Amino acid sequence: MRSLFALLSLLFFASCGRPDPNVTALLYASPYGATHPFSRADIVWMKWIEEQTGGRIKIHPHWGGHLLSSNENMLEIRHGVADIGMITPMYARSAHVQRIQPSFYSGVGDIAQQVGVYRCLADEFPAMNGEVKGVRILAVQGGNFPGILTRNKPIRTLADLKGLRLRAQADTADVLRALGVDPINMSMAEVYPAMAKGVIDGVVAPADALRAVHLADVGKYFSTLKIPRGAYPGRAMSMIAWNRLSPADQAIFTRGEKIWEDAMVSQLEAALIAGHDYARQAGIEEIAIAPGEQERFDALYRDNAFRISRHLEAFGVDGNAIATRAARLIAQGVPAGCGVSK
Repeated sequence: MRSLFALLSLLFFASCGRPDPNVTALLYASPYGATHPFSRADIVWMKWIEEQTGGRIKIHPHWGGHLLSSNENMLEIRHGVADIGMITPMYARSAHVQRIQPSFYSGVGDIAQQVGVYRCLADEFPAMNGEVKGVRILAVQGGNFPGILTRNKPIRTLADLKGLRLRAQADTADVLRALGVDPINMSMAEVYPAMAKGVIDGVVAPADALRAVHLADVGKYFSTLKIPRGAYPGRAMSMIAWNRLSPADQAIFTRGEKIWEDAMVSQLEAALIAGHDYARQAGIEEIAIAPGEQERFDALYRDNAFRISRHLEAFGVDGNAIATRAARLIAQGVPAGCGVSK
């Protein structure tokens, strides 16, 4: 079947005639469909690049995750499987800093601040860039803050978490475990059946995920406890493709980083509003966290971040220095010009 598809593809492209020698065609790969909020932001950026280059550069998207894997996408882009793509460096086996640094954002205010803090850290600490060699970062990605969706028990205080089994990501698991939670690591695709069968009591996820995974069928309460999260390099181009661009076009792509990041913020914010609307219409009760509990959780999360930052010492990285700088940037603000693309 694949051989037939490849043959038909060759015949199709052969019928299209010779490519225009004045146009550079670049292939973009994403694991998401074209209507996903991330993809909508990608399309905004693609159109901007084509407009700014006067059509000299055209970007052809390949949606649906058939080209790149989830844990080796940086390596695949580096070797030309796609010219540009969505990357998830925290899942790469050798990316120790990128796996741990998203835990350093306790108290961060919004997605724009997540991105600003990351860019400043990457500007000041070479180890942040050491695990993304061979690719040119085209955008840093933040995200909406997770809350906690539960089946039967509303969460108003941290004490209410005790005894629950929750699906949670690794950077949150230790903090939840200290509060008496049994954290379970599973994919979001597994959450629905696990909650329906009572295997887990709930999930740590942002409101926009409630709609995407139809969790209103299995959850009753959504606690607005804001789980901290950080930013990471989310879009990249292979250095092979980057070095083929003229200096003028490289400058356009550099300016385009802000366009892409702003588009992602816009799409994520819209998805969050839609997620909350979906939750209300579906009968999910939103539970406000009691006064003082958010600050207590943030402090626990921050203490855990400094604890796990020491794990980076085994790889010759001063993780404590990165975590300390992140905390200062969040508390005092990102200085003007820090992390600005060059």
